Amino acid sequence: MKIIACNSNRPLCEAIAAYLQIPLTKAQIRRFADMEVFVEILENVRGEDVFVIQPTSFPANDNLMEMLVTIDALRRGSARRITAVMPYFGYARQDRKTGSRTPISAKLVANLITRAGADRVLTLDLHAGQIQGFFDIPLDNLVAAPVFVKDIRSRFSSDNLVMVSPDVGGVVRARHISQRLDADLAIIDKRRERAGVSEVMNVIGDIDGRRCILIDDIADSAGTLCNAAVALMERGAAEVFAYISHGVLSGGAVARVGASPIKEMVTTDSILATEAVRLSHNVRQLTIAPLMAEAILRIAEEKSVSSLFQ
Repeated sequence: MKIIACNSNRPLCEAIAAYLQIPLTKAQIRRFADMEVFVEILENVRGEDVFVIQPTSFPANDNLMEMLVTIDALRRGSARRITAVMPYFGYARQDRKTGSRTPISAKLVANLITRAGADRVLTLDLHAGQIQGFFDIPLDNLVAAPVFVKDIRSRFSSDNLVMVSPDVGGVVRARHISQRLDADLAIIDKRRERAGVSEVMNVIGDIDGRRCILIDDIADSAGTLCNAAVALMERGAAEVFAYISHGVLSGGAVARVGASPIKEMVTTDSILATEAVRLSHNVRQLTIAPLMAEAILRIAEEKSVSSLFQ
């Protein structure tokens, strides 16, 4: 087994390699003067089981292209099997036609990864489960729930907890965690007038005087979460926390979270922390390196991955 680290999230790649006690494969992944991607694998990979680790976060297009070129280099180097390990799957939010003459970009990215030469994909908390069906190769979709549940149990008593989904689409994710914690569930009913703008309409569930934990997969502008936190506090919540699988946190999102009623936002390190995240007083990262490493090991050894969901 060999592990190749692309440039999107080098610390996570190193943590995964350290957990597996396997050195990262030597590779040169750089740019020409005009920013074209150049890749050269500096070790023999013929007949090897190779895992390419690359979250396709900002800059999404550059990181996606970097991964595709790396996969192509491995295919032409006669690797036996190539697994694209994508802790964060970019373009996942464009999973259906939302209007006339709009793309389904998640399907396009799935086609690109497959045609580049990947034999399987490993990712974490896809924005929409149906994206698994866009691939004609095996895809393992891990969930961050075990990491979140462990952290929540270590910090809070379950007596007064309420898991809150910030929209109807995330109910399954929030319910999964609430069942594991034996906590109640609440739902934010919202109306989105246009992309990037959300308006909270109602809170479904008993939250008065209780500690609320918002559960979501992606926080980009963080507007939805901050609006949800305001609505929860206005309706009598004692405290509001947030657990997010992928902290995209673009633009002024970190400042927005800092000024909101959210006492603490917890994200995974699927995306490399920006300087704003590292300096924030109420944003914290949990590592998914052991979870991803265990999945990689089980794939390499042809063992079950589903037990990691427990």
